[in-house]
Amino acid sequence: MRRVVITGLGPVTPIGVGAKAFHQSQLEGKSGIRRITRYDPGDYQLSVEIAGEVDVDVNAYLDRKESRRLDRFVQLALIAAELALEDSGLEPDRLDPESTGVLIGSGIGGIKTWEDQFKIYFQRGPHRLSPFFIPMVISNMASGHVAMKYGFQGPSSTVVTACATGTDSVGSAARMIQHGEADVMLTGGTEASVTPMAIGGFAVMRALSTRNDDPQRASRPFDKDRDGFVLAEGAGVLVLEEYEHARKRGATIYAEIVGFGRSEDAHHITEPHPEGKGATLAMRAAMRDADVAPEQIGYINAHGTSTPLNDRAETLAIKKLFGEHAYNLLISSTKSMTGHLLGAAGAVEAIATAQALANGVIPPTINLFESEPELDLDYVAGEPREKTVKYALSNSFAFGGQNAVLLLKQV
Repeated sequence: MRRVVITGLGPVTPIGVGAKAFHQSQLEGKSGIRRITRYDPGDYQLSVEIAGEVDVDVNAYLDRKESRRLDRFVQLALIAAELALEDSGLEPDRLDPESTGVLIGSGIGGIKTWEDQFKIYFQRGPHRLSPFFIPMVISNMASGHVAMKYGFQGPSSTVVTACATGTDSVGSAARMIQHGEADVMLTGGTEASVTPMAIGGFAVMRALSTRNDDPQRASRPFDKDRDGFVLAEGAGVLVLEEYEHARKRGATIYAEIVGFGRSEDAHHITEPHPEGKGATLAMRAAMRDADVAPEQIGYINAHGTSTPLNDRAETLAIKKLFGEHAYNLLISSTKSMTGHLLGAAGAVEAIATAQALANGVIPPTINLFESEPELDLDYVAGEPREKTVKYALSNSFAFGGQNAVLLLKQV
């Protein structure tokens, strides 16, 4: 089985665009949550008026004419891919196109385009729809456009597993390299769902925080006063390489992907299994894949959504799997800073985990002021923690009960 390493990071997030800015914001415990600016939330009379938005000039990266034919989720993926390639030091035109692939997922796809085109359909009829409507909304277009931009002809695919999408994508791309389908993969997730329908849909489910008067403290994983997650947009793309391919060119290696696990709760469409069974199975599968024992794990980047049920179930799963070692683990939720990027969350969190291993600094869980008695693990509350860690897990759990976990190793 060939080894797979991470050599390029392309985060496009509410707390920073690019690897350096994203990492610095984590160390500062910066919140990217604010009152929505992409539309006027006051016009919709919803209970939720806050989100995590990305401040990036799309036209600084993309041709203005071309960008108008792309939904924002594809725009963000293209920017993230460019940043990841730049960070890796790879020159696309010097890569073997047939052994370079793309696997970028999205949980929802082009929902903004759906909303805009539905208005046209309803007001003016189907004959006035944009000819780009379908290509703008389908989820595989993030991978497709990145591959077309750089001429990559290797494996190209798309994962859609809701909030596990980003992690599922990175793990699936790693296995393509392990099995010799590619030497280099651009992989991750992208999402642009800060829209009235998406916010409205999650709001009526009562899944979102309604702390509109204090947005920067709204995302508070593991805190006793958490009242739901905060929706966010963004993208995360990683460059994965076969180890010898990276070593021969003298690449900077952030971390090695040594394990990947997936599972299914088989319990409920939105609620996690109350005993955390699916989460336990996915973490165990990742460790089995890597042949790593529970006591070797030093850090977990938790799914940590800030919902009452998820944080409790994830904590229970960690305790059941790790036993007494659970109390030695460092655990944090970077969603406390970024909000929940849905299909992009796992990729962005894989980037944060790789940076933690490479730099020896664990990112904090901000807005954690007081926990419930059963939430008694070390969630690295408030401030980053300097700690050299050899092995780390990055967890993602999704609606539909689909779970994915990556196991990364310090190099």
